[in-house]
Amino acid sequence: MTPPAPPSRGPSDTPFPAASRGFSRRAALGGLAALAAAPVLAGTASAATPRTRTPDSRTAHTASAAATEPDLGPNVLVFDPSMPVADIQAKVSSVFATQESNQFGTERFALLFKPGTYDGLDVNVGFYTHVAGLGLSPDDTDIHGLVHVEADWMQGNATQNFWRSAENLSVTPTNGSNRWAVSQAAPLRRVHIRGEVPLWNGYDGWASGGFMADCKVDGRVVSGSQQQWLTRNSTLGEWAGSVWNMVFVGVDGAPPQNFPDPSHTVVDTAPAIREKPFLYVDGSGAYQVFVPALKTVARGVTWSGGAQGESIPLGDFHIVREGDSAAVINSALAAGKHLLVTPGVHRLDDTLRITRAGTVVLGLGIATLVPDGGITAVSVADVDGVKISGLLVDAGPAASKVLVQVGPAGASADHSADPTLLQDVFVRVGGAQAGKAGTCVEINSSDVIGDNLWLWRADHGTGVGWDVNTSDTGLVVNGANVLMYGLFVEHHQKAEVVWNGNGGRTYFFQNEMPYDPPNQAAWKDGARNGYAAYRVAPSVTSHEAWGLGSYCLFLADPSVVSDNAIEAPDAAGVRFHDMVTVSLGNDGTISHVINATGDPVNNTNTGISYLVSYP
Repeated sequence: MTPPAPPSRGPSDTPFPAASRGFSRRAALGGLAALAAAPVLAGTASAATPRTRTPDSRTAHTASAAATEPDLGPNVLVFDPSMPVADIQAKVSSVFATQESNQFGTERFALLFKPGTYDGLDVNVGFYTHVAGLGLSPDDTDIHGLVHVEADWMQGNATQNFWRSAENLSVTPTNGSNRWAVSQAAPLRRVHIRGEVPLWNGYDGWASGGFMADCKVDGRVVSGSQQQWLTRNSTLGEWAGSVWNMVFVGVDGAPPQNFPDPSHTVVDTAPAIREKPFLYVDGSGAYQVFVPALKTVARGVTWSGGAQGESIPLGDFHIVREGDSAAVINSALAAGKHLLVTPGVHRLDDTLRITRAGTVVLGLGIATLVPDGGITAVSVADVDGVKISGLLVDAGPAASKVLVQVGPAGASADHSADPTLLQDVFVRVGGAQAGKAGTCVEINSSDVIGDNLWLWRADHGTGVGWDVNTSDTGLVVNGANVLMYGLFVEHHQKAEVVWNGNGGRTYFFQNEMPYDPPNQAAWKDGARNGYAAYRVAPSVTSHEAWGLGSYCLFLADPSVVSDNAIEAPDAAGVRFHDMVTVSLGNDGTISHVINATGDPVNNTNTGISYLVSYP
């Protein structure tokens, strides 16, 4: 149980529980009533003559579904507005009944909605469920109802609402409010919500971290007990609320910079970003993948003036289905194919090798890769413009040295004109099984952009323990000029982020130190107590970061200490803005925020420490 803590000081006129400042996600799952799971109606559901939109006019178009409907497997459900709403609702509700509390299950689903209006539809988004519109614009798919996330399965606690997403659609919410009560790995992308968006479950719940990009919210976003959040390149009617670390990058309608009271960090523009690729249906009924254009000095949504980018026919993709061998997938990559990875758990007996510039790897339904035998799951050559999106990499029981590697060691090419992107890429060590890894993601190429990464050593689930799900480091950056938007790295056993390359920039960092060091002797970095959550190497001369939070909860031994949350060289080009440390439940100590600077957090003070800048 977590003790109560002071309420938010943010400008919200919607109150929330005082306990919101002190909760850790390590809540016991035992004792929750099992939810009855209705059988899922698998397969693709679509009408014979779906209404689609042409990219230019958005006018309805009738095409032959039989000629264009691809086989995306039994766990992709495609809906058309001509279907009876009751039939759509039955299938959507059946998926939710299976997925509501299915935190570590193997089921995966994508619910895809062709362009048109859907009246009275309630899409409650559970685990491993990806909800998306199939128009070229979010406004092409208009759901009059809800596309929402609740936390009823944990009695209002949303701190374990992971691994789900909604994108590329418009929601006109029932009663004007569309709740999105989530924590990590649950992005909202390219969504237009014509009303209010609460980011927590209301008076009875907590939430702990989330991500929104390329979204338009006509009403208020109410953060409530949401502890930390990144909003990037969006347009908001209003933002209300703050707890520890709210970061806004390139957002029209963002609140003013005012860290730490309230804790709003505001950056006017994103220096370089390409929005996530997405599947859509063109005016003739054919499926394509749209790859948005690279933007620099970017602000606001990308789609308000029409889509900018390129379309790739689905025929240029190899559709990865459960049971496909790594040899089959690598053969398709070698032949010049992109990859569309269908919902499922895909076991790999060899590394997926991406060697061609511009390759798109797009996952549907939180598609999951599990490397066997201690291999690397995915490796990317030192080439331009690879896009990897929508994947969960789950460490296998044999330890992998690296799970995802971008560029080989020593990579040195300049990719500034066409950077590689990692978007909604999540890595998990333990939880579903006793996985092991040295490093989750290693970036050796330059100019790589990370956009919503959650690199998690599990603190609950199956196969969890100090000597069981072992993982040294979440992220190692060796490349130059690497950008991170929304970097979530948690519970690894040594320095959790190690940044060796020059020119790096991070916009929002969220970290929880490992809960389970058995004692101080087991968790020491040489002469230093504990490990830094975010370490910039002494050789680095230029690095900048905004909105960093690191929290401790040393449950196995509350006397454990980390000397610093952040360690970095004292160099003119190395700068940090808006940092916070928290002792969750006052179990454990972080002595300083950065480089022996900043007040300690532990059970002798308020348990929270802010630092506006360093140096």
